[in-house]
Amino acid sequence: MKKILILAMCIMIMGFSSQSLAKELLGAGATFPYPYYSKLFDSYKNKTGVKINYQAIGSGGGIRQLLKKTVDFGGTDAYMKDKDLQKAEGPIVHIPTCLGAVVMTYNLPGNPTLKLSSDIIVDIFFGKINKWNDKRIAAINPKAQLPDMNIVVVHRSDGSGTTFIFSDYLSKVSTQWKEKVGAGKSLNWPCGLGAKGNPGVAGLIKQVPGSVGYVELIYAMSNKMPYADINNRAGVFVTPSIESVSLAANIDLPDDTRVTITDTDAKAGYPISGFTWLILYKEQNYNGRTRAKAETLLNMLWWVIHEGQELAVPLHYAPLPKEAVAKAEIILKSVTYNGKPILK
Repeated sequence: MKKILILAMCIMIMGFSSQSLAKELLGAGATFPYPYYSKLFDSYKNKTGVKINYQAIGSGGGIRQLLKKTVDFGGTDAYMKDKDLQKAEGPIVHIPTCLGAVVMTYNLPGNPTLKLSSDIIVDIFFGKINKWNDKRIAAINPKAQLPDMNIVVVHRSDGSGTTFIFSDYLSKVSTQWKEKVGAGKSLNWPCGLGAKGNPGVAGLIKQVPGSVGYVELIYAMSNKMPYADINNRAGVFVTPSIESVSLAANIDLPDDTRVTITDTDAKAGYPISGFTWLILYKEQNYNGRTRAKAETLLNMLWWVIHEGQELAVPLHYAPLPKEAVAKAEIILKSVTYNGKPILK
């Protein structure tokens, strides 16, 4: 009788443990949307009791962790290319969650609001323009008091979706950049100092007078750092904002949502904008995962693309366009457990 009771208790403990694990999700990846995800996942926990541990380690790290199957989902601002998807042990799908702006922020005396043209940005990151009072910068900022100060370029040191968005923009506006440096999550930078994550770049710029670099809009705003107006393909200098990012996203989306929206020709669209995605395996029965865990993940993602969108605007991210939500719904309904759709 005693053995039977012990066995029953063990079964009950295992059952409680399984239920507990199904209520926990682990993700890792992009720092670009981290302020949004932090609020999003905390709100979801308060609503459902599901604990979501998201580690902001950069898009490259998020992709690697998903490929190793050490996380339930990854986060990336750079969609996985076909060659990367082929490395995975099964199809991976992309769920867009919001849009954001990559801004040029800097540390100058008085921190004036500047205009920076695409050709100037390219040459700053090539190291060809190395003084803030350069005549080309002065020409489009006649009212700004530009110091005779060296420009110190700051860029990401880790695999980064923010870098992908920024370098995708540079590759579209400059043939020379495309040929010599290119677009990607990690680059061989022509010049500058490296820092890890959006927080690291923002922190280093605040510390180094004369520095300039690229971060997601919320990191500049939360650190009270200035950011430049940048000209788009229509020739208009645009201030990064929710509205100007949303206008840049007014395009025809592919069914898998893997697309870049930099260098927009929308007259009022901000040119260095991008989607960010959560990525997961299309077939969820792997590595001993339970159906309950898969359902928890899919229910969370469904909430993110619907009710969770209300949290984007207060944190200066643009919510998903209706077309993106519709395509994300179709993708989520295609995710399976033992070959059968999880969501009805």
